[in-house]
Amino acid sequence: MQLRELLGVLRARWRTVVACLLIVVGVTAAVTMTTTPSYTASSRVYLTVNRPLDTLRGDPGGVTVMRYNDLKTLAEVLYSPTVMEPLRAELGLPPGAGVGVALLISENASVMDVIGTSSDPQLAAAIANTTGPILAKVAVQFSPLLSQSAPNATCVPITKAFAPGLPTTPDVRRNLALGILIGLALGVGLAMVRHALDTKVRGEADLKAASDRPVLAQIPLEAGAAARPITLESDPHGAHAESIRRLRTNLMFVDVTTGKHSFVLTSAMPGEGKTTTSINLALAIADAGSRVILVEGDLRNPSVAKALGIEGGVGLTTALLGRASLADVIQPWGDTGMSVLAAGQIPPNPSELLGSRPMAELFEKLAADFDFVLIDSPPLVPVIDAVLLQRLTGGLVMVVAAERTRKKDLQTALTSLQTVDVAPAGFVLNFVPVSASDPYRYGTYRYQQGSASASADPRQARLKRQSADARASSGRRSRRRT
Repeated sequence: MQLRELLGVLRARWRTVVACLLIVVGVTAAVTMTTTPSYTASSRVYLTVNRPLDTLRGDPGGVTVMRYNDLKTLAEVLYSPTVMEPLRAELGLPPGAGVGVALLISENASVMDVIGTSSDPQLAAAIANTTGPILAKVAVQFSPLLSQSAPNATCVPITKAFAPGLPTTPDVRRNLALGILIGLALGVGLAMVRHALDTKVRGEADLKAASDRPVLAQIPLEAGAAARPITLESDPHGAHAESIRRLRTNLMFVDVTTGKHSFVLTSAMPGEGKTTTSINLALAIADAGSRVILVEGDLRNPSVAKALGIEGGVGLTTALLGRASLADVIQPWGDTGMSVLAAGQIPPNPSELLGSRPMAELFEKLAADFDFVLIDSPPLVPVIDAVLLQRLTGGLVMVVAAERTRKKDLQTALTSLQTVDVAPAGFVLNFVPVSASDPYRYGTYRYQQGSASASADPRQARLKRQSADARASSGRRSRRRT
């Protein structure tokens, strides 16, 4: 994975990283605050043995430093009652009380470091300073060689222990630093695991990973879109309508390469918004001054007529069966320049009907009578109808729903197209969540339709409203006539 892809994953799943970071840092802070502080003090000493005159051996006697093995023996018996009881008594601790003490012995020099540990800094220093003399008093008991010459051991301090100002544990800075590092590592790791296990298409990067075909538009997910799906009429200057116009513009560039002025819109699975996209795209093309017809090519589950509120019982299948002429079943949509050819009666053999010669002849008539032909087809994964319709048109546009379409279904749809040597003209990423990082987002900039003119000239605003009412009435009369 490249750095850019990694940053894209982290940007998309930053909530996971932040949540892990906060949880780990919070747990670390809680443990640090509830941990009893521990202070450590250290002193360095060496033990000497005062040997008397040994006339038998001719040894003049004197002072001898204890050897490494003797010091190691003292370290082994440090926690024995012989050492601990006198140490507790010297420190004023009750019998059986715990004493934190340790010895570090040097192999090169006969010295040892006495380390005292306690929750009280003064007691830690006292443990470090008192342990050495106590060991000197009991050293003869654990060395048979020394006991034979009846020596007297003495503790000679090298450095004295002082009460520490800061606790050894917990180390607040170290713990927080480790908490931050562990939280970030856990968050990034969890984000990468979730990305690897993610089965849905989240954005444009997933489409580019599946195919090299371009993304023609990203259509945002807006609140209330289900109640008013035809945004070119309900909110002509909103973000959804602007994205549809962007799709229209990019589709015109694709059409230059084909020259057939016709496309079929499909998706991998149902429920990805292809029908709503087809209707709004047809209206956008009509608004540009072209005569466009939207053909309801989904003969299994037609929904265009229902979405537009027009008669769907007669249409494509009626004309194919010869029960009515093509002109009789085409329904104009008001005075917009858009016409609709509904599906008609649902046939028992949709695939055979769409791949028949009469269907090809009917499409040739539509292409001759209209400037642009759009076909709303069934999804690709369940049925093959979209491939049959693509052979009649200039290209296939696949609508993919962000956060809904599964990568497996998208790959299955693309594989079915590759099997018949068909490449999609492009993708439309639908239901894109609106965010501040979206390059197509308008933010607070919106077109205030007629606000200035209405306040400046009320008569002109009233004429505009009357004109709009007349167009709507004309559209309703046209639909009733058909």
